[in-house]
Amino acid sequence: MTRLDVVVVGQVGRDLVLQADAVPPAGGSEPVRVRRELLGGKGANQAVGMAQLGARVALLGVVGDDAAGSAVLDQARADGIDVTHVLRRAGAATALLVDVVAGGERRLLEDVPPGTLLTVADVSGAAQLLKAAAYVAVQLQQPADAALAAARTAVDGGARVVLDGAPQDSGATQALLATAYAVRADASEAQELTGRELPEVGDVLAAARELLGRGPRLCALGAPGGDVVAWPGGHVVLPHAEHPADTTGGGDAFVAGLTVALLRGRPEEEAAQLAAAATASTVKRLGGRPALGNV
Repeated sequence: MTRLDVVVVGQVGRDLVLQADAVPPAGGSEPVRVRRELLGGKGANQAVGMAQLGARVALLGVVGDDAAGSAVLDQARADGIDVTHVLRRAGAATALLVDVVAGGERRLLEDVPPGTLLTVADVSGAAQLLKAAAYVAVQLQQPADAALAAARTAVDGGARVVLDGAPQDSGATQALLATAYAVRADASEAQELTGRELPEVGDVLAAARELLGRGPRLCALGAPGGDVVAWPGGHVVLPHAEHPADTTGGGDAFVAGLTVALLRGRPEEEAAQLAAAATASTVKRLGGRPALGNV
């Protein structure tokens, strides 16, 4: 198999983005001002961003055997993503994520059927794909045993692993961290990884340093007002974009930018800056789909 730049292991689904002036009260209604239907899910968003940044990327995930599954796979192919190893699960409905933006705030409704989650057997069937990649980005919202199997298979093939999030099973945290070259987590996920509250930027930096001692070479954690990115011998604090239109997909764009920058051999601080720029670009628009061609 030809060596790929990145394989993204994670969610593939359909995004429905709705913008209204306000959320109606019980029994009420409100007109929708903007409606967008897109390829979505964290894994797909990351893969789209990486492809837009010039990486050769493949997806490992699951969709249903329904019309929605066919539609999102067609969109992914149009985006230049290899979906050969996206499974069509018989009898499953493709995941649907409804992003409601109203009054300057977003609310996310998720319908992620169990059948659209990866299993260890799914991962084993894609071992050749994972071993053909330079980097493998693993979304930890997938079941912990499948995520760990993907990460270990990637390492066995010589890939660098980027972990995104915190595992559903905290008992798998250390085993996953031991596989990682880099780890990215938002503020709540950072608390799950460390098992404690992180109220100040200094606390987040200390947590990042602690996580570096458990395996990764680079750690990016959400903090009050920004992101902390740390590596042995250095760190940077990056402020969040002001007045975002919709924060959905901001973390996925961060993972995409960071992974591609590391793939290209950029220094850690430069990689962190590119990741932050990718996030800032994405949160300017509605929905989680990135548009990183000019980042």
